[in-house]
Amino acid sequence: MDIIPKVTQAVAGEDYIVYTYFHDGTVRRFDAKTLIEQGGVFLPLQNEDFFHIHLIVLNDAVAWDMDGTRDPRTCIDFDPCEMYESCPVVDDPLREVG
Repeated sequence: MDIIPKVTQAVAGEDYIVYTYFHDGTVRRFDAKTLIEQGGVFLPLQNEDFFHIHLIVLNDAVAWDMDGTRDPRTCIDFDPCEMYESCPVVDDPLREVG
């Protein structure tokens, strides 16, 4: 990887899937279910409405704004490099919406 990947958009899907759009035009599918099932810091994300409503892009990464302030200290975020390397590339799910 020559450059650090940047997330430009994140869309919550069903069953704790996040479609992550990167600066290079790829869309990658992130399955957050296993992490969320662990509880702990992820416990609030077990509520599917919370999971969908609080999903944001913060500092070029997929994140959840836990208290509505967009304060990086109170957000849960995922390393965009790890997501870029480990998540499979998929077709853009928003293309089908129309």
